[in-house]
Amino acid sequence: MDAGLAMKIEGYWLASGILGVTASIMKRVIRSGADAVVTKSIGPSPRIGHSGPILVSARGGLVNAVGLTNPGIDAFVEEVKMLKEDDIPVILSVFGNSPEEIGNVVTKGLDGKPDAFELNLSCPHAEIGLIAHSPELTYKYVHTVRDLTDLPIFAKITPNASDIVEVGLAAEKAGADAVVAINTLRGMRIDIYQHRPVLGNLVGGYSGPPILPVAIRCVYDLYNALDIPIIGVGGISTWQDAIEMHMAGASAIQIGSAVLGGMDVFASIKRGVLKFTKEKGFSLPSELVGLAGRR
Repeated sequence: MDAGLAMKIEGYWLASGILGVTASIMKRVIRSGADAVVTKSIGPSPRIGHSGPILVSARGGLVNAVGLTNPGIDAFVEEVKMLKEDDIPVILSVFGNSPEEIGNVVTKGLDGKPDAFELNLSCPHAEIGLIAHSPELTYKYVHTVRDLTDLPIFAKITPNASDIVEVGLAAEKAGADAVVAINTLRGMRIDIYQHRPVLGNLVGGYSGPPILPVAIRCVYDLYNALDIPIIGVGGISTWQDAIEMHMAGASAIQIGSAVLGGMDVFASIKRGVLKFTKEKGFSLPSELVGLAGRR
């Protein structure tokens, strides 16, 4: 399907896992300048997540091991409905431990009438983290959801895979309308005084400005191999970062950790991108997409 007919893949969105827990907070994000919101990843049933500590700073970034804490799709679908009452563009992020399980979550999620689904196939501190390491598993998950809905499907994949392009191609072949790159990197910190890992889960997902070069490389490689759009995420905190991500090949951009510094980051990035676009003689930010690519 042409996802552009249902939802334009452009602009600056709230990334999953950051503030996407309740309708009220996501409405605030939209009022602050975001063009769409991606919800926290939601599973088939309520999940408490990992024991603490669940967050630690690391060289200008963050390592988190929340463990996909969520209220379950039966409860969360009501939050999606409240967002849609205000006509807010919402992408429902979902996960499951099997293709059938994620399919059930999507089926229930349809009741909230989201604009699209983001399939979390790559959380590095949960069981689902290995899905997007495998092109075969990625294909199965995406294909299962593709048979259940005509809504746009975005497959969120991992930089931790041995070949992210092969994974992206598998998602495309299975019917994904876009690939979201990247999820967080596997990382950890050691407490040198207690002689043990800081996080309760030992390993977590590394996010924030330090991972931007990795995200840029992944988006660049995917853009030059896939025919579907790339949604860039990872380390973006300034308009210059956003320009770089667009030029690597990202049609839309998600902003995550930078939101913790203030919700005005969306408006600030949009202003900077538009000013740069006009100064360089372009009409729209979309004209910047892939300028640095080999295509």
